Amino acid sequence: MARSPKRRSHPRKRKLNPDAAGIDLGATRHYVAVPEDRDAQSVRHFGTHTDDLLALADWLQGCSINTVAMEATGVYWIPLFQILEDRGMEVYLVHARHVKHVPGRKTDVEDCQWLQYLHSVGLLNASFRPPAVICAMRSLMRHRRSLVQSGNEHLLRMQKALDQMNVQLHHAVTDITGETGQRILDAILSGQRDPRALAALRDYRCKKSEAQMAKALHGDWREEHLFTLKQSLQAWRFHRELIAQCEAQIQAQLLQIQSHSDEPAPPTPKTGANKPDPTQRELLFRKFGTDLTAVEGINLQTAMTLLSEVGNDMAKFPTAAHFTSWLGLCPDNRITGGRKLAAHTRNVNNRLATALRMAAQSFHRSQSYWGDWFRRLRAKLGAKAAITAAAHKLARVLYAMIKTRTPYNPAKLGNPELAKARKQRFLIKQAEALGYRLNPINSEVS
Repeated sequence: MARSPKRRSHPRKRKLNPDAAGIDLGATRHYVAVPEDRDAQSVRHFGTHTDDLLALADWLQGCSINTVAMEATGVYWIPLFQILEDRGMEVYLVHARHVKHVPGRKTDVEDCQWLQYLHSVGLLNASFRPPAVICAMRSLMRHRRSLVQSGNEHLLRMQKALDQMNVQLHHAVTDITGETGQRILDAILSGQRDPRALAALRDYRCKKSEAQMAKALHGDWREEHLFTLKQSLQAWRFHRELIAQCEAQIQAQLLQIQSHSDEPAPPTPKTGANKPDPTQRELLFRKFGTDLTAVEGINLQTAMTLLSEVGNDMAKFPTAAHFTSWLGLCPDNRITGGRKLAAHTRNVNNRLATALRMAAQSFHRSQSYWGDWFRRLRAKLGAKAAITAAAHKLARVLYAMIKTRTPYNPAKLGNPELAKARKQRFLIKQAEALGYRLNPINSEVS
């Protein structure tokens, strides 16, 4: 006998909102609908200037509206959202796909009335939006990312100009924007053409000798490419200054976020190049109440991305499943008639999910539990699915740490004895396939 499908023990209750309004947003005009008993003209339209938005908020308050639903249309919703939120209203920012209009005529008036109806009967779910202080942090972090991308474009133009002159600076030094690279670029733009003189500017830590560097710096100098190189270098340095100013603003904004711990951060288990900056790590520890950088693959930049995109409080996500669903890292199961149609993840453009996927790629060569688990999963599912699964697991670990304010405990990730037995079985199987037999070494050496 077939087993009946599992039912929810606690069905989700729909919240009725009699004091709800719906807004259809536009570039030049917003259409607003309120319940018919609140005003003789229950549907009105307002302009998009600040005075018009304030008049819209006054009208909603006059109609005793305390909750509003609007679609996430471009960036048109941001000014109105902030004004209504400052007035104390509960604003639901909903996905356009979730409020698709019923078949038939589609107008702006019908759209706002449809939003108002769906919201009044509790059929809409609000999209996640962090508090205002986190939103400010998020705007600065995204702006910094844009500055880094723009600066990298000028860096590519510098490389192109050097290639066109056959100046192989990237073969002489590892980083053309390092100390040696910038000294050589400044000398080239100052008129120096002797490759030996340029190679003499090398730092003593450079692996290439002066003779090797001089051979790579012998170029076919052309004025048009030198002009391009000069402007690209100036633009790249200007972007570096902007990034430094933006980082200073980020630090100032970071101090305004509520702290969850006043204790000093514990010693970090990471060493060498993976060891995070102690000052920044200490500040993030106070904000989160736990050290996220202790998790393998999580660096300061990933922790800052989490803080700016979500915040340091997981109250808006009841469970880790809600959090991973918002990230788009969990399977989007579609089942009908007892048959699974699809189980792939949703196509979500989430910056934190991208950062976690990049962190998951570092498990490829890791010799820890994460590395063993990732390589085993990659052999079974493939690289793409393994990266998504590892990012999903990282998200659940970070969620638990922030939710409970507890330190990272790698012992909870798996059974060490079970992992050791699995490795032994694998090695024995590989040895037998090659015609060998493995014998254990006695623990006591005579």
